Amino acid sequence: MSEKISRDSWATPLPVYMAMEAEFDFAADICASDRNAKHPIYLTEADDTLNHETLQRMAGLIPAGNYVWCNPPYSDIGPWVTAAIVLQDMGIGVVMLVMADNSVGWYAKAIEFCQEVREVIKGRISFLEPETGKPVSGNNKGSLFFVFDPYGRQQLPRRTYVERDALMAKGQALMEQPVLLFQEATCAAG
Repeated sequence: MSEKISRDSWATPLPVYMAMEAEFDFAADICASDRNAKHPIYLTEADDTLNHETLQRMAGLIPAGNYVWCNPPYSDIGPWVTAAIVLQDMGIGVVMLVMADNSVGWYAKAIEFCQEVREVIKGRISFLEPETGKPVSGNNKGSLFFVFDPYGRQQLPRRTYVERDALMAKGQALMEQPVLLFQEATCAAG
């Protein structure tokens, strides 16, 4: 497997995803594989997320106002920014984890439509090798999140910052909380 393909398949660490999930309550993971999906509902390369018909079908299945997660292959982020803009126009928000590189065209395009640029500071995210789940070295750029609001952009994008360790700690704490499957029934019975 070439290094380019390998980097494109690196998985988001679960604590990073969980921290963002807690905030955005994702309806799906739109750029996944069977090995690295973060949400129970996910689309793989075979589902062809970048196809306009797929985006329209997805918009028909996900209620307007919801968000989806997207960690696109870093070798070709541009089409995913375009897909996020299309979904945003259909009333679906997208939270996209990308490399911090403001010198490329897809970054400028994202800035035109996103609501927020959230930069990860004080460290780089250590992505995971999907086969082993172990952190990989070689992430030579920082990371950021583009937040495409499902209701469009009402103002210039906010610039916010999150420390990598705080993001990881928040996600880890969420992973360690017990899952209450029948929370309402438990509260009503007590």
